[in-house]
Amino acid sequence: MTQLMGRPVLGLPGELGTRSVLADVLTGVRAALLTLAVIAVPVLGLWVLTPYGDDTAAGAGRLACALWLLGHGAPLTRGGPAVPVTVTPLLSTVFTAVLLVRTGARLGRRDRNPWRAALGVGAGYLAVAAVAVAECGASGALRARPLLDLPAVAALVGLSLAAGLRSAAGAWRPALPGWAARVPDWAVPVDGGPAVRRAAAAGGFGLVAAGGLVLTATLLFGGGAAGRSVQGLGPDVAGFAGLLLACTLLLPNAVLWAAAYALGTGFAVGTGTVVAPTGVRLGAVPDFPLLALLPESGGPGGPGWRLLACGLPLLAGLVPAVLLGRAAAGGRGAEAAPPWHPAATALAALGGSALAGAGAALCAWLAGGALAAGRMSDLGPAPWPAGLAATGWLAVTAVPGALLVRWWLTRGAAPSWWQRITACTVRRAAATRIALHRVLAWAAGLRSPFAWWRGRP
Repeated sequence: MTQLMGRPVLGLPGELGTRSVLADVLTGVRAALLTLAVIAVPVLGLWVLTPYGDDTAAGAGRLACALWLLGHGAPLTRGGPAVPVTVTPLLSTVFTAVLLVRTGARLGRRDRNPWRAALGVGAGYLAVAAVAVAECGASGALRARPLLDLPAVAALVGLSLAAGLRSAAGAWRPALPGWAARVPDWAVPVDGGPAVRRAAAAGGFGLVAAGGLVLTATLLFGGGAAGRSVQGLGPDVAGFAGLLLACTLLLPNAVLWAAAYALGTGFAVGTGTVVAPTGVRLGAVPDFPLLALLPESGGPGGPGWRLLACGLPLLAGLVPAVLLGRAAAGGRGAEAAPPWHPAATALAALGGSALAGAGAALCAWLAGGALAAGRMSDLGPAPWPAGLAATGWLAVTAVPGALLVRWWLTRGAAPSWWQRITACTVRRAAATRIALHRVLAWAAGLRSPFAWWRGRP
């Protein structure tokens, strides 16, 4: 009894082995304040360093709240005519999602009723979001839209917590529909769901790595324009730090734009514009260091090395091919799963490529947005062309690569389908030759030389 009374009240488990609702709500508030502090601390630091700042600390706080909401995918407005601002700084989004996924995973491992605890955490997080929306709803450089911002924050929080709870619960095996029972066995890989998901994740990371390589090469060979933009926009320490913060928050967006460039579909920097390896058509763009790296308008997509970027998505399909090929080869030992049929292997590679393409379309949609009305209302890659291109590039490498790895790993094991077909053809040819010899011997009136085969002397 003494030990129980000495514990903190908020951490005391209830009758079902779970914490109190207030503890879960405070956990959500703490997570929201932590993600808000990641944005607010640099913004307030820049406000302190700015020598000619005419804004107050309250204005800097409203700006931090607006950027925090923007990092959740919440649309904002600026200016008198309510110009939309919907470009999401994905670095803040990734940090928030990872933190909430880890929170959901802890809830799933600790509580017997994790979904009730997740509702409490989400309620606490949304309480902080409601305060942020109220803070920047009426004044400030960026103004919130409550009817759209709160659902956007709730969607990110709910999906992240659900992903964490699902990861703690183990692998998800959904029930198959009725028509799945009519699919032939040779077209269905044995326990191929986890392998397909791993291959899709590997393909997606490969495409992101391709975008990172393109962006790095652009910085190495064209960083002079970005440096001149920084000198013009941020001549002092505070201006340089502000540009560095903005470029850091938008760095994942730039990587995804570069990945769309490598896929060949390119991206837009305004209505009616395109930046792709096949050609560049641009108008006037805002003076910003990342936008200063764009190739010049009116020509091809840049130097010859940029055309080589289109080969990077092919390399991104090598790891999924190896993963699916190893899974298709089965395992070793008496209790190992049998190898997949070649058709099932090809279908699994196509499924993994399509799943990675769907993820590429989602990332392309998240990386774009609008900075103003009219011409600057179309920024970033187009989702569906990027998804289709990602599916095609990955499938070109993953399908034959998975079949090749499967054949290589099973060449010394049980006879493959090609070996079985060859052996059957050889047996049928031998039987046909024997029958032909019998017929010829009978027609010539001679004793059949194959009488020993029938058991006669």
